[in-house]
Amino acid sequence: MKTNQQTTRRNFLKAAGLGMTGVMMGSVGCRGMIGKQKKRQPNILLIMSDDMGFSDIGCYGSEIHTPTLNTLAANGLRFTQFYNTARCCPTRASLMTGLYSHQAGMGHMTSDSGQVGYRGDLNQNCVTIAEVMQLAGYRTYMTGKWHVTRFDGPEDSNHNWPCQRGFDRFYGTIKGGGNFYDPTSLCRDNTFITPENDSEYEPEIYYYTNAISDNATRYVKDHFEQTPNRPFFMYVAYTSAHWPMHALPEDIAKYHGVYDEGYEAIRKARFDRLKRMGLIDPDWELSEQAGDWDKVEHKEWEARCMEVYAAMIDCMDRGIGRIVEQLRRSGQLDNTLIFFLQDNGGCAEDMGRSDHKNWREFKAHKMAPDELQPSVWPPMTTRDGRAVLGGPSVMPGPADTYIGYGENWANVSNTPFRLYKHWEHEGGVSTPLIIHWPAGVDRKGELVKEPGHLIDIMATCVDVSGADYPVEYHGNNIKPMEGLSLRPAFASQPLNRTAIYFEHEGNRAIRKGKWKLVAKGADGPWELYDMEKDRTEMHDLKSQYPQVATDLEAMWKVWAERADVLPLTPYWSSNQTLSKKKNFTFRSGDDIPREQAPNIAGKSFTFTVNFDQFGGDGVIIAQGGSAEGYALFIQGGVLCFVTRHGGKETLLKDTSVGTDSLESMICTLDRKGAVQVTGGNRTLLSGNVPGPLEKMPVDGLQIGRDLKGTVGPYQAPFAYEGNIKTVVFKILD
Repeated sequence: MKTNQQTTRRNFLKAAGLGMTGVMMGSVGCRGMIGKQKKRQPNILLIMSDDMGFSDIGCYGSEIHTPTLNTLAANGLRFTQFYNTARCCPTRASLMTGLYSHQAGMGHMTSDSGQVGYRGDLNQNCVTIAEVMQLAGYRTYMTGKWHVTRFDGPEDSNHNWPCQRGFDRFYGTIKGGGNFYDPTSLCRDNTFITPENDSEYEPEIYYYTNAISDNATRYVKDHFEQTPNRPFFMYVAYTSAHWPMHALPEDIAKYHGVYDEGYEAIRKARFDRLKRMGLIDPDWELSEQAGDWDKVEHKEWEARCMEVYAAMIDCMDRGIGRIVEQLRRSGQLDNTLIFFLQDNGGCAEDMGRSDHKNWREFKAHKMAPDELQPSVWPPMTTRDGRAVLGGPSVMPGPADTYIGYGENWANVSNTPFRLYKHWEHEGGVSTPLIIHWPAGVDRKGELVKEPGHLIDIMATCVDVSGADYPVEYHGNNIKPMEGLSLRPAFASQPLNRTAIYFEHEGNRAIRKGKWKLVAKGADGPWELYDMEKDRTEMHDLKSQYPQVATDLEAMWKVWAERADVLPLTPYWSSNQTLSKKKNFTFRSGDDIPREQAPNIAGKSFTFTVNFDQFGGDGVIIAQGGSAEGYALFIQGGVLCFVTRHGGKETLLKDTSVGTDSLESMICTLDRKGAVQVTGGNRTLLSGNVPGPLEKMPVDGLQIGRDLKGTVGPYQAPFAYEGNIKTVVFKILD
C-alpha cells in the first residue's frame, strides 16, 4: 500500500456524501448529439452480478443475507422466468445492445473465429444502451466488468472500451476475471491503473466489489451536484460471485457453520422456500442432486468455499445498498428505474480446486505500484509478493488463494434447475430480475410470470426514456432492436412475445409459450419440455409431441440463419469440415488451425518428437485449451503430460527427464487412456488419463508453445527452450 494511503472506504463514502471535492466528470468517450430532453425522464440503474444461480439471493429462496435486494423486490417486481445467454461475454453483449449476442459479434467469448457472429468484439452495427441514452440527453456511467472486446491489453486499441461505446465515465476491468484484491485490466476511463496508483480511490484494504460500489456511489453523488437537471444511465457490473472465492474475513465469519450440513440440506431448504414464495410451481420435481456430502473428504474446506461465496454476495448487496442510499439522499430514488439480474447460472468450473505444484513454485515478487497483473493467470502473485495457491490445503478467501466453489455447490445455486453456466437448460440461462421504480411501477411486491430476456432491457430503456433508437450511428447501419419493452408488465399488461432463442457453444434452445426445445451440444438431440408443468426439465416430451418439436426446430433454424448464428462456430459444430488425415508432420513454431489439426475426438494416437537440440523447459506440443485438449511439456526439468476432459485436468509427470541429450521422444495415448512416453531406450513417463478426448478441442495445435487457452498449469505461451525439428503424428483408430 502507499505510505500516504490513509483514506478508508468509510471516509471515501463520507467524502462522497458530505462535501469532499468530487471527481471531475468531463467526458472522455464518444459523445453523441444530445437530443431534446423529455420531461421527467427517469434515471436508469442497471446492476448485474456474475456467475450466480437462480436461488442465490434471499428474495429468490436463498439463506444468504441480501436485505437491499429483498427490499427492492418487496417494493417492486420479481420476474420468475427471465433469461440470460448462459455465459458472461454473450450476456454482456446482448444486455448492452438489445440484440442477440451473435448479431453484436459476440456469439462466444473474446476470440475471433473469423465468422460474423463470432468475432469476439462488439461490432459497429450495434449501439449500446449508453450510446442511445446519450442521444436522449443522459449522462452515462459504468463501474465493473466490461468483457465485450478482445482488445483488452495496454497496447491494444481501445475502440470498444466503455468510454468509446457511450459512457462518460468508467471505473472497472476490461477483461473478465482476476483477483478481487488486485484485478487484472483495471482502468479508470481509458487509463490502466492499479489499486496502489489510483489517486481517486485509496481504501486501506482494496476489495474489487467494494471498489465497484464505492465508485458508483461517487458517480451518483457527483452527477447531481454537477448536472442536476439531466438524468443518468449507470451500468454496475459486479464480478461477484465469480471465482476466485475471495471475501473479507469479517464477511466470511457471518457464514461460519451455515453450510456444514452439506449440499442436499441447503438445496432442499431453498427448494421449499422457492415454493412458498410462489417463484416455482409446488408440483415441479427437484432436478438431480450433484454430490454426496457423506463422501466429501475435505468437508471443512468444502463448506468454506460456500461460506466465502455467500460472503461475496453479502458484500455486493451492501454495496448496492450504498448506491441506493445515495439515490435517496439525492432525492432521486423514486424516479430511478433499477434493474438487477445475473449473467448466467451457477458455475460448475473446477478452477483452483486441486493443488498445482507450479503455483507453489511460481517465482512470486513484490509488485511495483504501477505494475499491472499479467493478462494470463494463474499462477500469479499478490501485490505484496506472495504466490497465489489453490486446492484443499489452503482455505479460500484471502488474496493469496484462487479457488472456485465447484459443481456441487453450483447445483445448489441453481436450485431447482438442471445444469449450469454454458448450457441452455434452465440452470444455465435462468436469472432473477428485480425491477424497482416507485414513480413508474404500479405493482409492488408482485411476481411477473411471463418469460423475458436480456434483449428486452434495451427496449425498456428506450421506452421509458423517450429515446430514439437510431437507424444509423457514426455512419454505420444499426440493426433493429430484438427485444420487447417490459413496461406493459409494470401495469399487469401482457408482453405479447412470439419466442426467445438461445445458442452458446453449440447448446441450443427456443422458448415459445409453454414449450421449450433444447439441446446439449452442437450434435446433441433436441429435447422438448412443457415449462408450465415441468420447468425443471425432467420429462422429455419430444416423442409424444413430434410435430411441436419439428415446428420449433424449424423456427430456431430460421432465427439462427438470420441472427448470424449459422454456421455454428467451428469450435462446437461437427458440421465444420475437419481433417480426415491420419498422418501429419509438424515443425517447430507451427500453429495449426482446428480444421487442419488431427481430429482426435474419441481416437487414440501417437507422435514422435525429433529434436535438433533437447533441453530446457516449455511446451513441446499442445492441442486444445482449458476445456478439451492435451499437452506434452517439461516444467522444472520434469516431463509432464496433461489432458483436459470437459475442463477437468489430469496431470501425469515423471521425476525427471535427466540431463542426457535425447534425439527423440515417442508419446502414445491408447483407447483405455494409458499414456506412455519413451526416449533414449527407456520409459520416461507412464500413467492413465480418463481416456481419449470425447470432443475435438476448440483451439488448434501448436508446436513448441501453447497459444490461446492453455491446456496445462503454466502461463502461455510457455515456449520450449530447446529446438524441435519435427513432430510426426499418427491417429491410430
